[in-house]
Amino acid sequence: MDKNDKPVHILVIRLSAMGDVAMTVPVLNTLILKYPDARVTVLTKKGFAPIFAKISGVDVHIANIKGEHKGFPGLWRLYKELKKMDIDAIADLHNVLRSNVLKKYFGLTRVPFKQIDKGRKEKKTLTRLRNKKFKPLKTAHQRYADVFADLGFPIDLSSCKPIERQPLPEKIVNLIGQDAKKWIGVAPFAAHQGKMYPLTLMKEVINELDNTDKYKILLFGGGENEANQLEELSSKFSSTLNLAGKLSLEEELAIISNLDVMVSMDSGNAHLAANFGIPIITLWGVTHPYAGFYPFNQPMDNALLSDREKYPGIPTSVYGNKVPEGYEKVMETISPQSVNNKILEVLGE
Repeated sequence: MDKNDKPVHILVIRLSAMGDVAMTVPVLNTLILKYPDARVTVLTKKGFAPIFAKISGVDVHIANIKGEHKGFPGLWRLYKELKKMDIDAIADLHNVLRSNVLKKYFGLTRVPFKQIDKGRKEKKTLTRLRNKKFKPLKTAHQRYADVFADLGFPIDLSSCKPIERQPLPEKIVNLIGQDAKKWIGVAPFAAHQGKMYPLTLMKEVINELDNTDKYKILLFGGGENEANQLEELSSKFSSTLNLAGKLSLEEELAIISNLDVMVSMDSGNAHLAANFGIPIITLWGVTHPYAGFYPFNQPMDNALLSDREKYPGIPTSVYGNKVPEGYEKVMETISPQSVNNKILEVLGE
């Protein structure tokens, strides 16, 4: 493990998106567990830094790609910053233009630089409408792990341990309240419409849960538009609270770590909850778990899938951004009652 009698320093590159960044956590946890003397620095955006705050042995270096690190001159400045950190190996878990530019720069120093194989060819055959090869692909987590193996640090993800439940600050306790109700997180939004459950149907799900007066339903989202919609939604129920726009990501993570269950789309909130080992129920539209982005270490039974008999082209996209004509309402094949039944099943009720 040692190089010149010092711990090996690994730079990990993953700039976006939130879900993809969150999926690095189980891999890094496993890496640190197996190689406790390794030093790991994650290069990512400032807003994602709290995701790594509870991983011992992992630091964050901020890439300000809209500021001082913008463009080729900015990436050269970033390279010079990183060069001073005495990096021994680089794991590029993003493999985009920016990281490829950094690869060129680091080539001047001959630092080992390994990149993720995104499996674009296999994903294309999975998502095409004709001659589709419908079979599970390698998970994103394993693709990340493969990069470390290429660097000489093989890991077994089955040994991963979730992040521990976080203590709740007084601000959060006052906001949510103290009672014996179980906490159900609901994250109804996604980056693309093709993988978002209609809010009218999610309202039915929440209504049935709220009427029992047994649960605290906590709504998660991001951005002003989502916050406004969730605020309006929560105002119609007595045991439902909108958290969007009210807390920092660090505070939201503390709440997520204390949930009894998270209901999410194929989106970042599912992966954030998975890092804490929280049971997650995911709803899938034009995307599908076979593409490799299923939440880490979650039972496949907790995935509620749109009807492939009615919509055999699913998955039509890896990211949910491609919705063929006639596939606009695929998620309406997931009934609110089936969502509620799964929630009660997971909660053991």
